[in-house]
Amino acid sequence: MKPVIVVIVVIALLALIIFGQYVSVRNNLVKKNEAVKAAWSQVDVVLQRRADLIPNLVETVKGYAKQEQVVFGDVDKAREALLAAGSPQEKIAANQQLDGALGRLLAIVENYPQLKSNENFLRLQDELAGTENRIAVERKRYNDTLQDYNTYVQQFPNYIFARWAGFKPNEAYFTAAEGSRQVPKVDFSTPAPQASPQPAPAR
Repeated sequence: MKPVIVVIVVIALLALIIFGQYVSVRNNLVKKNEAVKAAWSQVDVVLQRRADLIPNLVETVKGYAKQEQVVFGDVDKAREALLAAGSPQEKIAANQQLDGALGRLLAIVENYPQLKSNENFLRLQDELAGTENRIAVERKRYNDTLQDYNTYVQQFPNYIFARWAGFKPNEAYFTAAEGSRQVPKVDFSTPAPQASPQPAPAR
């Protein structure tokens, strides 16, 4: 076999190996990227669920605290921003704003004892707490899936093939503002009324 033919055969084999590895890496990238999208869609569902609960919660609180217009306005604006957001990055940012506004809304409940015992409010708060827990679960699942994708993209030689195929790291991790993920706990117990002191009998 002539040296030229040997060189051509070796180059062809190398090209075939590289192409095969490229196809394998690209298929894995597609699969992992779709997993990220699927995980985010679950996050989106629970965020929408919480957004759907908020109007009824606000209306219930308004029935007892109409003067808290600034808080109600903040919640409405944050909710509208979340619903209008398109990309995961935009929704994550809008969700952080909504976290803060919703926390302030629930905090004012402490000032209205009658509201704290309202049956509709109790039901809504319970549904909201359940939704918050679900958000936490789906957020972790999404972040774990995204981390798996990013790790794969940045490994050698995957990052070379990823660039050829148009894939790049995705830094849209779902992080919550500090303390915002916890629904404020409301103390539904009311202190027993203290008896007024009786005047001492005249001597």
